[in-house]
Amino acid sequence: MSDYRLIVRETGGPETIEREAVGTLAPGAGEARVRHAAIGLNFIDTYQRSGLYPIALPSGLGSEAAGIVEAVGEGVTEVRVGDRVAYAGSPLGAYATVRTLPAGHLVTLPDDVSFETAAAAMLKGMTADMLVGECGEARPGQVALVHAASGGVGSLLVQWLKAIGCTVIGHAGSAEKAARAKALGADHALDCPFDQLADRIRAITGGHGADLVLDGVGKASWAASLAAAARRGLIVSYGNASGAVPPLAPLELGRAGSLFLTRPSLFDYIETRERLAAAAERLFARLADGSVNVEIGQAFPLADAAEAHRALEGRRTTGSTILRP
Repeated sequence: MSDYRLIVRETGGPETIEREAVGTLAPGAGEARVRHAAIGLNFIDTYQRSGLYPIALPSGLGSEAAGIVEAVGEGVTEVRVGDRVAYAGSPLGAYATVRTLPAGHLVTLPDDVSFETAAAAMLKGMTADMLVGECGEARPGQVALVHAASGGVGSLLVQWLKAIGCTVIGHAGSAEKAARAKALGADHALDCPFDQLADRIRAITGGHGADLVLDGVGKASWAASLAAAARRGLIVSYGNASGAVPPLAPLELGRAGSLFLTRPSLFDYIETRERLAAAAERLFARLADGSVNVEIGQAFPLADAAEAHRALEGRRTTGSTILRP
């Protein structure tokens, strides 16, 4: 089969994803050509496709994959031909059988991390590292609320937070998904409606609330996040699975208990080669010691990426999703 990539020429629904043949790709100076073995699917892909996150069109899709280096351009020292590698980040274009990209964006995979695990874990795993670590500064003994606790990022957050000694409250959209969060290590796993969530959390914590709220849901969960946070707590809004968070006046944070709010982007935390390598190393260490495990809940052929988007947006997925070239 000829090599191809998937692109969008206009924003909209999954039907806007088109297939385009690619010829022989010669890496330029500082670039590597990577033959993909597995590709990660993330909510940010749907935001970019739909126009929620504006991108220059036409554009490739996808920011995460793993594979083998086939060729390198002039001046490349980071990787060699034959290396097993993975990446997460710009430029977009991971939805492809093969591609070229800056070699400095690649990290070498340890032998005990499979292509599938890397494709499923790089973006979500480094996001979890950021949210628990430098951004959220989670500490042992804190109460942490994780929305969408059985999802791709949420399932990693539950495990990571538990590993460092937090009391983890996971919230999910169904009893089945809540049970999965419980199995991952959540101390409390809830599936109540959002308008009941804050009361449930106050009851569990003796009125204290959650010191750290990790919210990747957005619009639907925002009021619950605000109401569930402890005095001087931190809300980290990192996703918009249900739509964007409504406009917020700073006064609302004061009325809710002098809360802190941040809206991080992973790429501001891995903006240098050194920071990228360090984040990947922390992730690989968690995978190696078993404190964090990645479940690939479903896999789609790359050619069926539109259907994969529909499943993700329709909340019909659990864990991580990959595309197979």
